[in-house]
Amino acid sequence: MYLAGTGRPDAPPHPLGARRRVPATVIALGAVSLVTDVSSEMVAAVLPLYLVLGLGLSPLQFGLLDGMFNAATALVRLLGGRLADRGAHHKRIAGAGYLFSALSRLGLLLAGGAATGIAASLAADRLGKGVRTAPRDALISLSCPPQTLGQAFGVHRAMDTTGALLGPLAAFAVLWATADAYDAVFAVSFCAGLLGVLLLVLYVPSAARAAPVPPTSLRRGALHAPAFRRILYAACLLGAATIGDSFLYLLLQRGLDLSPALFPLLPLGAAAGYLLLAVPAGRIADRVGRRPLFLAGHAALLGAYAVLLLPVSRPTVVAIPVLLGVFYASTDGVLMALAGPVLPAHRRAGGLAVLQTGQALARLLGAAGFGAAWTFWGQEPALWTAALVLAGALVAAWRILPAPAPAHDAPEAP
Repeated sequence: MYLAGTGRPDAPPHPLGARRRVPATVIALGAVSLVTDVSSEMVAAVLPLYLVLGLGLSPLQFGLLDGMFNAATALVRLLGGRLADRGAHHKRIAGAGYLFSALSRLGLLLAGGAATGIAASLAADRLGKGVRTAPRDALISLSCPPQTLGQAFGVHRAMDTTGALLGPLAAFAVLWATADAYDAVFAVSFCAGLLGVLLLVLYVPSAARAAPVPPTSLRRGALHAPAFRRILYAACLLGAATIGDSFLYLLLQRGLDLSPALFPLLPLGAAAGYLLLAVPAGRIADRVGRRPLFLAGHAALLGAYAVLLLPVSRPTVVAIPVLLGVFYASTDGVLMALAGPVLPAHRRAGGLAVLQTGQALARLLGAAGFGAAWTFWGQEPALWTAALVLAGALVAAWRILPAPAPAHDAPEAP
């Protein structure tokens, strides 16, 4: 496998005239993610209203419940990655994750307001999301030559984001048509989730390159590759310097004194920017290198911090979502494309799971740190601190990340 032990994860520049067709596996996985995200975001859009207004949970109870399951998702990714690698069953493990999430909608439908049933349904949803993520990304990585991974992940993330945008619209359409019947939302979401599982079974082939291997420890597994360790350290360092979108939107809302009713609309701009930029960013990463684009994405995030340090005005409402869209388009799939080629095929899912989990936990730490700084110092000193920390992390990550491979090391496309 190209670059599995060389320590040089960046794809070389494309030769002129090289084919850049996205494999059918990537398109099929993108369709699965699109439909599944419609299902997931339908529930996510109405769940706070259902639990707080419909069932009478306090905001604190809902926050603790949601936070606990979100934290568990990051850890379950490790299990999904290891199971997929042990038997080379990437499709099977990913399919189980999608099925768990689909069945969780049925659980919400059958729970009837019982707290135990709702908690079990949320746990099944988070379990499914955690289990499927790394095997799915490993399938994408194993289906493409290293030179086109950026574009492949960009296409997948664009389709995934399309589902995330359509989900809330579908939920509100169902609520409007049924006079606020939450059960109807859960039923439609369940059907969409099952459709996603069916698409996976029918159109996504199993990974043919990965052979079953005995279980290995993390030290002798993914972390055994020096280049992967450097990517992991850089991603975690930058993740710990990320304060979270919600804080940025809250700073924006306070600066402009926006109506709380408009607050839920702020993330839509970033999602739309991500959707439009994901594929071009992936192509640029394949051409100029994933390392510089990954760092440039975090520079865009630093730009968002800087914009909020200036006097907030109406143009800020446009600038922040645009910069966040650039950030996600240049980092999310690009990081997977950067890390995939340095991992052997039989350790691909487990390695990507370690990377995703480390980054998620680091971002959780960064958000908690910023929240504490805001509480004790005030919003402006906290934001200045976050900007300086991110700038320092960018400099450190530039030195930590492995250097790109020279052009003359380009492999033959499989």
